[in-house]
Amino acid sequence: MGGGAALKTLFEGVAVGGLELANRMVMAPMIRGRADDDGVPGEAVATYYGQRASAGLIVTEGTYPSAIGRAYRYMAGLHSQAQVAAWREVTGAVHAAGGRIFVQLMHGGRISHPELHGGESPVAPSAVGAARAVLDYEGRRDFPTPRALTTAEVAGTVGEFVAAARNAVRAGFDGVEVHGANGYLLHQFLAENTNRRTDAYGGSVTRRIRLVVEVVEAVAAAIGPHRVGLRVSPGSVFNDIAEGDSTALYGELLAALAPLGLAYLHTMENGGRPLTRLLRARWLGPLIVSPRAGQLVHPQTGALSLPVARQNADEVLTEDLADLVAFGRAFLANPDLPHRLATGAPLNPLDPTTYYPGGHRGYTDYPFLAQPAGLR
Repeated sequence: MGGGAALKTLFEGVAVGGLELANRMVMAPMIRGRADDDGVPGEAVATYYGQRASAGLIVTEGTYPSAIGRAYRYMAGLHSQAQVAAWREVTGAVHAAGGRIFVQLMHGGRISHPELHGGESPVAPSAVGAARAVLDYEGRRDFPTPRALTTAEVAGTVGEFVAAARNAVRAGFDGVEVHGANGYLLHQFLAENTNRRTDAYGGSVTRRIRLVVEVVEAVAAAIGPHRVGLRVSPGSVFNDIAEGDSTALYGELLAALAPLGLAYLHTMENGGRPLTRLLRARWLGPLIVSPRAGQLVHPQTGALSLPVARQNADEVLTEDLADLVAFGRAFLANPDLPHRLATGAPLNPLDPTTYYPGGHRGYTDYPFLAQPAGLR
């Protein structure tokens, strides 16, 4: 939606995918590890997201679409009826508070371990392992070498995303965000170092983008393109990824997706502003930018800084780099972040020791400011 639009502010409403959002602030997806061993979100999850409903849009933590797609212990899924029922409590809490919420569908691919899905090997485009460790039932262990998906199984993966998207609608979500970033399965198909296939899904850029395009097309056909977003991370090396020519890769990917009329594209600024500007020029629909984490913290202290966060978010909008700005850790520690940014109130300090598996501490107990009724 670029091209000389009127000056935008964080606090004005915006239309995305047929939804009227209260402001241009997005709560970015962050895995917090509050699901049980069956991938069912715990009771605290509804409270957590409901507290943060003043975001214009919430995008949930990465949620696996099928058992084999599970990346981490305590990660939530969306393929069983119990999972759907638990997520329905979450969407109900957010909607009751006046918010909007998309679920992020994330298949881990090689970023997993057999212990997380009954001894079955993780799957990937090719049998290429990742140089990191995964949290499973035995603690942190090295990632194993994954099993390469057959061509027929790749088509089945598309069906898994579609089934999860339909479950998302049943659970009351306003839409889904397909996770094509951060070195997980769909990003593994995009990247040169993880995709060494010689069939229709590997080799040239056209073939490497094929699975992402097929997933997004199929999900859009199943639940409507206005309910579908895509997250990408051009230039990211997270999870041992090397894309190759990111400019060519994302230029072709966006050209293939442009006719679909998706709700939005969500990009992470891992590759810096030049790649953000490329995406802005190529993508005519709503664009969400997640600024680099360093753009939200004080350069000397490393602590979350309201002036720094506000300055960088305003810069994204005033330079017309995006239509919405996503905040991660700032929302984690500040459930009323829009109110704090609007009033200049200080931000709560983060407690990194409570980011992952646990209960309410560091999850639902971050304090609110006294907030005037009706402010969203």
